[in-house]
Amino acid sequence: MSRISQEKLEFFNSLLSKIFEPFYTKKVMGRSGTGLGLAVVWGTVMDHHGYIEVESDGHSGSVFKLYFPVSHDDPQSPARVADVQTYRGKGERVLVVDDIEEQREIASSILSALGYKVAIASSGEEAVSHVSRHSVDVVILDMLMPPGMDGLTTYREILKVRPGQKAIIASGFAETDRVKEALDLGVGQFIKKPYTIGDVGFALKKELMR
Repeated sequence: MSRISQEKLEFFNSLLSKIFEPFYTKKVMGRSGTGLGLAVVWGTVMDHHGYIEVESDGHSGSVFKLYFPVSHDDPQSPARVADVQTYRGKGERVLVVDDIEEQREIASSILSALGYKVAIASSGEEAVSHVSRHSVDVVILDMLMPPGMDGLTTYREILKVRPGQKAIIASGFAETDRVKEALDLGVGQFIKKPYTIGDVGFALKKELMR
């Protein structure tokens, strides 16, 4: 194998190792994708205790093999889908804090459709500034917001100006030690990204009732 082809193969393999990471994409953000599609697939398969194998040589296509554990249980009746009215808001004020513009837009659209009044912040620093000037009912905090403050540090600073502030932590990754620390500080709910309208709707209802 030539030096050039070997370098191309190594570069391709480095891309392949990241394809299931949330928000990782080689496409133009906002025009052709947000890097969430395969992350959703990965999360769904993991939730069902399965795993995924990917085979690709970088030029003639890819093969995705999904494996799930065998079950001998009788199939359950389909769960009744909760009526969206059960988690609609009543004009409560929600601050969405996320460093990715597309995620702020998606969250804002979902929450507005559910009847909440939405404000947005693109960083932890901006969020602290907002709550120091405006009261909000719930803050939805992205956990990872490089290079600024992450969700935990942001919540600590928010508590200094708004003691007891209700909050929800959102992350594309599993519940980390810093997420658990945020929950110990007073954050009421943790939701995984990408979240559905039901995920964020129910989390908000629980937090508002807490």
